[in-house]
Amino acid sequence: MDSPSRPSRRLAAGDLREEDYCTDLVSSTVQDLGGLDIAVLNAAYQENRGGLENLPTAEFDRVSKTNLYGLLWVARAAIPHLRPGSSIISTTSIQAFDPAPNLIDYAMTKAAQVAFTKALAQDLGARGIRVNAVARPDRPGPRSSRPRSGRRRCPRSVKTLRWARAGQPAELAPAYVFLARQRLRTSPVRSSR
Repeated sequence: MDSPSRPSRRLAAGDLREEDYCTDLVSSTVQDLGGLDIAVLNAAYQENRGGLENLPTAEFDRVSKTNLYGLLWVARAAIPHLRPGSSIISTTSIQAFDPAPNLIDYAMTKAAQVAFTKALAQDLGARGIRVNAVARPDRPGPRSSRPRSGRRRCPRSVKTLRWARAGQPAELAPAYVFLARQRLRTSPVRSSR
């Protein structure tokens, strides 16, 4: 339940491709909530490319800035506010491990997020701060599931999932709750498959 002195949730519209927004987001969250125990890094952009030759540099920059720069800026701003027992949880994708050729730029950033998570886990582990990732099965969004022709289809990786459908956010929530537990010791990357 929300109270005027300590809100339980906060909405903040902005663009994670802007460093000032990312640092202000963390600062205002810490100020509003009185601290920070868990940082969930869950934002991404993907577009069905239809091959590397169809990837404009401006779009590569957009994917990289959204999926990598924003992740780095938010995590970097959060670290000074985290105490032993705190947790950073990033959201990566099965694309990091089994990339689809039509999502080459997205898959590259998701693989980089796995490396980021592993390196940051080693760096912050000595301070008692846990860093993990949830590698979710792909959920086609309104843009990623539409090829240039406008017809809807699921990416190849979604078709190979056990249930032949994309994962839903509510199905992934237990993984985040599990990783956020303070007494947990885990390896840095967990697949939700």
